[in-house]
Amino acid sequence: MTAILKHELRSYFHSFTAYFFGAFLLAITGIGSMIYNINQAVSNFEYVLGFGCIVLVLIVPILTMRTIAEEKKQKTDQLLYALPVTTTDVVVGKYLALLVVFLIPLLIVCAYPLIFAQYGDVYLPTSYGSLFAFFMMGAALIAVGVFISSLTENQGFAAGIGVAVVLFNYYSVTISEYVSSTALGSAIVLCVVAALIAFLINYLTKNENLAYGIGLALLAIITATYLYDSSAYEGLVPKIMTELSLFERFYVFVDGVFDLTAIVYYITVIIFFLFLSVQSLEKRRYN
Repeated sequence: MTAILKHELRSYFHSFTAYFFGAFLLAITGIGSMIYNINQAVSNFEYVLGFGCIVLVLIVPILTMRTIAEEKKQKTDQLLYALPVTTTDVVVGKYLALLVVFLIPLLIVCAYPLIFAQYGDVYLPTSYGSLFAFFMMGAALIAVGVFISSLTENQGFAAGIGVAVVLFNYYSVTISEYVSSTALGSAIVLCVVAALIAFLINYLTKNENLAYGIGLALLAIITATYLYDSSAYEGLVPKIMTELSLFERFYVFVDGVFDLTAIVYYITVIIFFLFLSVQSLEKRRYN
């Protein structure tokens, strides 16, 4: 895993990828600081991070699009399988390299609250708590991007799908206001999600019996619970969309609350999508 990590870091810093990512993130943070902390004389640095959230929608998919997709396109992933490392080592090594690229500009940003504290009252615990949450949210989005990259060998396609997924998550709370909150509407949406889960399982494992079994089991559970108590489905889908939003959980930190459940959620998302990435590579390896 260490060899993979070093190789990926050399790749990022010998090209413009790491420098472009860091410069873009620092530029957006600088613009936000100028708007809130300087022009409007607001002492809350966490507002700057809330302003900079939208930048992750674009730069994270661009950062992660080549992670595994390029290996597939160049056929170098077959060389990785011949090395004395596991698929988990490959995925985790690549993921940690992306975290380093993401962390370096954030370490520079960590100096901003201290600088502004020299000229006003900056509540440092909230500022650094928000910075930590921003890093965790970015780490979760990077894990999602790595998984998307593992599904294709087309970098442009991986970036496009990544932007769409992250953008949907960013606006999920707003979109949830227009989603049907009726019991029947929620049940139909959950049935569609169950079908998508079955399709994903079939794609990753090539085991149709397993995919069909899980899909039918989920549909049976949804149907049975709906027939038993349909009122439980009222407003369920909008609530789920809100709960699954990575960005909405981050805004809790911006409001000055250190939400431990949000950190646990971010870690869960990271583990889940890295696991899916490993399974995606395992499927290609045995094929």
